[in-house]
Amino acid sequence: MSTRQDRPAFEPSWVLRAVGGFSAAYRHLFAASSAAPLLSRPKPVRRSGFDLYLVIDRIRPETADVVSVRLSDPDGGALPSWVPGAHIDVFLPSGKQRQYSLCGDPADRFGYRIAVRRLADGLGGSREVHDELEPGDRITIRGPRNAFRLVDAESYLFVAGGIGITPILPMVRECHRRGSPWRMVYLGRSRESLPFLDELAGYGSGVVDVRPDDEHGPPDITAILPEALPGAAVYLCGPAPLMTTARDLLREINPSGSLHTERFSPLPVRDGVPFAVRLARSGIDVQVPSDESALAAIRRELPGVPYSCQQGFCGSCKVRVLAGEVEHRDRLLPDDERADSMLICVSRSAGEQLTIDL
Repeated sequence: MSTRQDRPAFEPSWVLRAVGGFSAAYRHLFAASSAAPLLSRPKPVRRSGFDLYLVIDRIRPETADVVSVRLSDPDGGALPSWVPGAHIDVFLPSGKQRQYSLCGDPADRFGYRIAVRRLADGLGGSREVHDELEPGDRITIRGPRNAFRLVDAESYLFVAGGIGITPILPMVRECHRRGSPWRMVYLGRSRESLPFLDELAGYGSGVVDVRPDDEHGPPDITAILPEALPGAAVYLCGPAPLMTTARDLLREINPSGSLHTERFSPLPVRDGVPFAVRLARSGIDVQVPSDESALAAIRRELPGVPYSCQQGFCGSCKVRVLAGEVEHRDRLLPDDERADSMLICVSRSAGEQLTIDL
């Protein structure tokens, strides 16, 4: 057996000596010399899908009460990619947070387009967009995120009601690009109230069927759904009554089809039981009726409580639970957060009372 003293001294080859010389030169040039900051610039982490700070480069009237807003990177850089059905959270200068579907072209990596209908009796977000935002304003967004994806199907039927056209527009563009069979029915009060008719006209009247109420009468979803081919994916975005009826009807007339919906109003409370919420920091007790969300009841006492989607998928209204058991009705919270957190827009108490950190 040889010992350490018996072994011959290590003699590096010319290749290793050359590599060592290059390494030393690299360290001197890129790390130790005065040129290092110019030759090896730091690259900040880009959190794609999280907060972005954009600029409004165009606001365009689409109808008397709808404007489209195009957002871009202030430095002209590419934006995170997205697919049809995606939305962004928009943080308005007032502090209000609202969600808007992306209704532009996913192939355009340098601009996000949203459309906003003015709601005179709303909570002020749409009026702020219409009355206060201007081209050049900086604005913060979060996203894109997607809870309304375009699934693979043999054919598609799209039904859009009014401003519900926004998530549908990129979907029909994608189906047209793929060559997938599709039809669309566009509902609303009048043609003058329907945004983006000029864009839809490019697909032809054979696939886009515009049915305003003043020409065709109130929409009848029972006459629209049978137009879907067997096994079709049906996408519906519009008033809540249309979607509730459609879900029950499609099971009967097209059991091999699938229904995909997105709504812009709070989910109705089903099988609710009254309970009390103790707001620990505020010292307030709130009674939540059986047919009302905890968010709605709490906002009567604390109007500034943050929220956005009111449907349990954005997480804006998440609060910490200090006592009590939660009946979770959301689609977002992971299992490890359900013991001590809840989304007050949809989730409820599994008992008589909860205590939360508000």
